[in-house]
Amino acid sequence: MRKLIFLWIALVTVCLQVYADDKVSFTASAPDAVAVGDQFRLAYTVTTQKIRDFRVPTIKGFEVLMGPSRSQQTSMQIAQGVSTSTTSITFTYILMATVEGDFTIPGATIMADGNQLVSNSVHVKVLPADQAGAAASSNSGGQQQGNTSRASSGTSVSNQDLFITATASKANVYEQEAFLLTYKIYTLVDLRGFDNVKLPDFKGFHSQEVELSNDRKWGLEHYKGRNYQTTVYRQFVLFPQQSGKLAIEPARFDASIAKATHVTDPFDAFFNGGNNYVEIKKTLMTPKVTIDVKPLPEGKPADFSGGVGDFSISSSINSTNVKTNDAVTIKLVISGTGNLKLIGEPKVKFPDDFEVYDPKVDNKFRLTNAGLSGSNVIEYLAIPRNAGTFKIPAVTFSYFDIKSRSYKTLTTEEYELHVEKGEGNATQSIANFTNKEDLRILNEDIRFIKQNDVTLSQKGDFFFDSMVYWLLYLIPGIAFIIFFIIYRKQIAANANVAKMRTKKANKVAVKRMKQAGKLLAENKKDVFYDEVLRALWGYISDKLNIPVSKLSKDNIEEKLRKHGVEDDLIREFLAALNDCEFVRFAPGDDNQAMDKIYSASLAVISKMENSIRH
Repeated sequence: MRKLIFLWIALVTVCLQVYADDKVSFTASAPDAVAVGDQFRLAYTVTTQKIRDFRVPTIKGFEVLMGPSRSQQTSMQIAQGVSTSTTSITFTYILMATVEGDFTIPGATIMADGNQLVSNSVHVKVLPADQAGAAASSNSGGQQQGNTSRASSGTSVSNQDLFITATASKANVYEQEAFLLTYKIYTLVDLRGFDNVKLPDFKGFHSQEVELSNDRKWGLEHYKGRNYQTTVYRQFVLFPQQSGKLAIEPARFDASIAKATHVTDPFDAFFNGGNNYVEIKKTLMTPKVTIDVKPLPEGKPADFSGGVGDFSISSSINSTNVKTNDAVTIKLVISGTGNLKLIGEPKVKFPDDFEVYDPKVDNKFRLTNAGLSGSNVIEYLAIPRNAGTFKIPAVTFSYFDIKSRSYKTLTTEEYELHVEKGEGNATQSIANFTNKEDLRILNEDIRFIKQNDVTLSQKGDFFFDSMVYWLLYLIPGIAFIIFFIIYRKQIAANANVAKMRTKKANKVAVKRMKQAGKLLAENKKDVFYDEVLRALWGYISDKLNIPVSKLSKDNIEEKLRKHGVEDDLIREFLAALNDCEFVRFAPGDDNQAMDKIYSASLAVISKMENSIRH
């Protein structure tokens, strides 16, 4: 019977999988933004071959240059010994944007496997034509088509080709009022990354960084007459801690750029597409940002604890009928958006003969553009020692409301607590609460001396002054001395930072190369090359005990020669660095190039390990 049940479950699972695999989808895709005069692809993809009556509504705002062209794709996957194949058909249009504005292309229809399907609609924003592109087209007598932004020619990168902005969502705020600071990249060139980034210390602000997706999304944006590829690099939510004009100092970015230069040699032009790539270093500085911070208005309530934003408060009690020595818990929940992390804890006034513990705080909030959003949960615990009826007054909470620009006071409910006398002198224990003793014994502070008869015996000589007696002293002493000597040697070895760093250089490099091997298997080209470069530079930095910032291709040959490395091996190491930096831009088989770089880097690190002398 059990085998039949397992067989039935497996059959249902397979059927559901087949059904999921056979489910047909029909989707449309296009760029989010283009410029006037740009050509782009509009594609409709259906995941089946049994189709007919493909129809596209009238496309307004764009000129149809070509289409629809039909193509078929087939992909195969093998998982746990089972192979599955997926076949799809794509209809492609080539469109040209002619008018600036926001446009929506309605969904297309198709008959697939006997059912009519409707694709999703596509939204495309058409930006103005790039001024530099339009000027170039005019100067060339109208021969240039499109308005794609181009960087300045030559081997230099101008401040209009690449820059980073620092913008604040608000320029005028109150103390503790949150605002968003955004660092955004604008580029017309091939930006490889940043060798060094130095952000300001945000003096006068409490800062929290917004967590952005690792998969950074680039988009087209029209800025001061040019069309740039842009992306948000870093974002911070700042809370000013004082009034006045506070300055956010410029941030520094040391950028690495790959720029194409024209090749005159016909042989190189044939294999490199007419271009060669050079690496350019450029330092970018963001503008200084000034924030005008106004002090909070006069007339702060007596219980004001620094809250600025939009909040609410609620309370609850575990029970209003308890016995002496029972725990009473009052929970306050402050919810809303603002500087939740910086708000002081409201006070709950318990009767004087209650034993009160420090409150337990649980922060349940997330960072948003307007500040911290969520709630602070505060639990207050007290223990009544005497019977009677007691009142716990309402809790007041005051904050500065950003919307109304005024102070508001919120009040919780009042509680009447009925305490009955507990039976006996039971031992009370309080668990799962912070800042208290693990166990407190109540009403038993003084205990009676036990008066049972005790028989005393005279000291004998069976154990005292025997061999076993002295060994119990000597063995721990000798063990302690040995341990102390070994421990001192270990401390001395660890204190020599340079020696430890040199000793672990190969281990760290091998770890990085293993990570590069995983990236190679996943075919992540750019990240792979970055990891290999970190392994090569990091190995030499650790091995020679020289910071990476003080190493360069110009001085690394001299440094390695001083440590006894042969010239041939130095040239091999420099060649590995150069190949890793430039091969990503060369045309050809990416997988073959990545395999070659990986093998060459492993080999040169291994040779270096046996050649560098200290």
